[in-house]
Amino acid sequence: MALAKRMAVTLPASPFLKDTIDLMEWAEANGYADAWFADSGAPDSLTMAAAVAPHIRRMRVGCAVTPVYTRAPSVLAATANVLGQVYQGRFVMGLGSSSETIMTRFNGIPLEKPLTRVKETATIVRSMLAGERSNFQLTTLSSQGYRQAPVEHPPPLYLAALRPKMIEMAAEHGDGVIFNLWPNAALPKMMEHVKIGAERAGKDWRDVEVVNRKMILVTDDREDGYARFRANFAPYYANPVYNNFLAWAGYEDVAHEISEGWANRDRERTTGAFSEELINEIAAIGTVEEVQERVRQDAERGIHTTIVAPLGMPGAFDTEEALVTFRAFTGDAFSF
Repeated sequence: MALAKRMAVTLPASPFLKDTIDLMEWAEANGYADAWFADSGAPDSLTMAAAVAPHIRRMRVGCAVTPVYTRAPSVLAATANVLGQVYQGRFVMGLGSSSETIMTRFNGIPLEKPLTRVKETATIVRSMLAGERSNFQLTTLSSQGYRQAPVEHPPPLYLAALRPKMIEMAAEHGDGVIFNLWPNAALPKMMEHVKIGAERAGKDWRDVEVVNRKMILVTDDREDGYARFRANFAPYYANPVYNNFLAWAGYEDVAHEISEGWANRDRERTTGAFSEELINEIAAIGTVEEVQERVRQDAERGIHTTIVAPLGMPGAFDTEEALVTFRAFTGDAFSF
């Protein structure tokens, strides 16, 4: 059976728990299937996922994604144990390597061997969720003698990936794959590597769910939308993880310009590297009908779950403004 196509709201709505609860209640009442937390700092996504659970009854909740460097496998497994009990089959644990900014600058943790670290974390956490006593001496991680009671509904583990080796590993060792910030031209290549990784594990690649956080803005002011994208994502693509991904996707000159601009602290040069054409390749900015069509096109090309991430200005989340974009994908307004 083909996997369902799903729409999700992105969380948290603000630093305040009440705002996130209000958005989740609104989303569930208006036909959204999912809600997915980002995890880059405060408020803590996994704590908040537990806190909001009593306020929803139907939606699936996920995290895209928790960095594997900031929590030990035993801590991730213990947290997933609780969330599995709370959600009874409606929680997805997303794991990923994150970026140099979040790991090294914010946390002082070297971003070393990211593919191996994500794979080994997933291996250990899955074993712990099954109630097995740990006995691991791996390349980046070790654990001996830890054991927790298994839960009836252990959360599936979805792994974040951008480039070929990580995508293949994610499809092979994860229960699903999480994408982010890809230009249109890259998606067919990315889906091909999902297929390779899934088949390596003896899976039907069509059964591997692909989740994508999509930057979307419903607006008549495209220039403002382009300015928002540049302000928000120039720093993202200056990170080596995303810069290398952009080069691999076919935009080597743009990636170089962003890197050089960032290194020289030339904000205008960095943000100016993003042409309107490239922004339109990555984000969906326009009328309700235009952004809806982009999401349908993504679904036809392999995306199963689209996380709607309204483009705001850096450091700000205007709930009323975001609802203009979220309303384009309610059950009454949108279908695949």
